[in-house]
Amino acid sequence: MFTLNQVKQAHSKVKSGADFPSYISEIKTLGVVYYQTYVTDGHIDYYGANNYRRSTASKYDSLTVAETSNSVQFNAALKAHQQGKTDYPTFRCDCAKSGIEKWAVCLEKRICTYYDKAGNKILVEEISSKL
Repeated sequence: MFTLNQVKQAHSKVKSGADFPSYISEIKTLGVVYYQTYVTDGHIDYYGANNYRRSTASKYDSLTVAETSNSVQFNAALKAHQQGKTDYPTFRCDCAKSGIEKWAVCLEKRICTYYDKAGNKILVEEISSKL
C-alpha cells in the first residue's frame, strides 16, 4: 500500500490545476482509490483497498468556508485554476469564498466532486481521459 511520503512526492510536482491529471495518474499507480481534500485546513484523507486509510495533518491556517455556495463564482475560479492561472493557495481561498467545503476524487470512476458545507454536490466533473 501507499505511504503519505509517496503521495507527497507525487504532489510536489503539482504547480497548478493544469498538473492535476498527471498527479491523479501517479497516485492511482500507488494504490490510492479515493481521497477527500478539506478546504478549511488543507488536510487530506487518502483511501486504498480494504479500508486502508492515511490522513495528512492540517497544512494551512484555517479558512472560513462561506455558508452559502456560489456555483458561478466557483466555476470561474476552477476554470482559472485548471488553466494554470492560479496557484493552490489562491484556489483554496476561492473555494472558501464560493462555499466549497471539500472535494472528493474517485480514481476508479475518474470523477472529482465538489461539495458545499451542507453536503450538496456543487459540481461533478470527469478527470481527463489521458490517465
